[in-house]
Amino acid sequence: MDIATLKQILQNEGVAGAGGAGFPTYAKLDERAEIILMNCAECEPLLKLHRQLLEHHAEEILRTFQVIAQTVGASEAVIGIKREYKATLKAIDRYIDAYPNMRVQLLDSAYPMGDEVVLIYEATGRVIRPGGLPIEEGVAVFNVETVYNIYRAVEQNIPVQDKLVSVVGEVEYPITLRVPIGAAVRDVVAYAGETKVKNPAYLIGGPMMGNLGDENTTVTKTTNAIIVLDKNHSLIQRKNRNTAIDLKRAASSCCQCETCTSLCPRHALGHPIEPHKFMRSAANQDFQDTNVFINTMFCSSCGLCENFSCPQGLAPRTLITEYKNGLRKAGVKPPADVQSSAVLKSREYRKVPEERLAARLGVSKYDVDAPLQPDAFWKENCQIHKVKIRLSQHIGAPAVACVEKGAVVKAGDKIAEPGKGLSVAIHASIDGVVQEVTSEYITIAESK
Repeated sequence: MDIATLKQILQNEGVAGAGGAGFPTYAKLDERAEIILMNCAECEPLLKLHRQLLEHHAEEILRTFQVIAQTVGASEAVIGIKREYKATLKAIDRYIDAYPNMRVQLLDSAYPMGDEVVLIYEATGRVIRPGGLPIEEGVAVFNVETVYNIYRAVEQNIPVQDKLVSVVGEVEYPITLRVPIGAAVRDVVAYAGETKVKNPAYLIGGPMMGNLGDENTTVTKTTNAIIVLDKNHSLIQRKNRNTAIDLKRAASSCCQCETCTSLCPRHALGHPIEPHKFMRSAANQDFQDTNVFINTMFCSSCGLCENFSCPQGLAPRTLITEYKNGLRKAGVKPPADVQSSAVLKSREYRKVPEERLAARLGVSKYDVDAPLQPDAFWKENCQIHKVKIRLSQHIGAPAVACVEKGAVVKAGDKIAEPGKGLSVAIHASIDGVVQEVTSEYITIAESK
């Protein structure tokens, strides 16, 4: 299959990164890719779906990974996976010998191993420049579920209409299941049985980089997990930080110990990110060195600085994000000519063990099995009768609705065309009637 054909299929079938920022996958297909890399690092504690999916569908995923390599002309296909994922590694071993250009790169159980820039260095030794794209170094990265979605699009003509989601935390039966895109959190969580706390809070995504939602928050193409916690859990309290108070606390408490910078994964790879200098300048309103603020745009927002490193419990990541967003709103773009300095020799000794991180976050007790259910599980135990599907679930231009209120649709029908520029199509996730169409979302409800 040639690149143009595969690109068209992926754009029309709505394939975007199944996690992270949701980068449209067709745009990653590039003949400059010398290495393609599959991310099975499960970047954050409690996330399990990628290793589970690869264990259960290793044959289809590896075959599709090989198709991608052949299509772009990559000389090597690398699977980055943590060495502790024994069952998944056994599944890979059954099929990988059929692909001589494919190999496994075993990874440490450290955070944030699934960060694209960190993963590329671990698996290939190549360093992505600050603000740069992997393709500049001849690398293209796809996570496991994205590769599986490519398989479904190419071999089964199934568009991205549903998403694998792990429901963990304060629930009766932790579970991983496939649910329709646009499903409400309350309906998805119901599949995990009773909620064990009276005042639940919902963390959408991982405990480090996830965002707070509520029972009406809807599943998108990038939703990997719903973590149910008590509203008084320390992790939820941190997510509810007041930035004005955080800035005052930084002014009074930051002792410039530099631990935030010492443990910063991007800093260790030579990127010009020094959170301790930012904290000093922001807390004291010192704008003499503007690079301290501009360099915040190279932060990956992994959250180690405030959730693990800082002995004072300060919030470098939260404040950096605030300043970074302010710069973007003001039209400031990251400089394109910044180069990495040498990778720090101390990097290997400053990796944060995921087990210690989970303990620090207070989520170790939730690290239990969340078994992957058959694809039809949600239909056989149907609790989802209405979906609200966002038209912007990916980086780039929102999709443009191509259905009207009152239209009868079936799961898999295209309901929005790709927008102009970088964009992918959106599809109905359940059979039903279109109830509402706006510039932001489309609501579909089952017919009664």
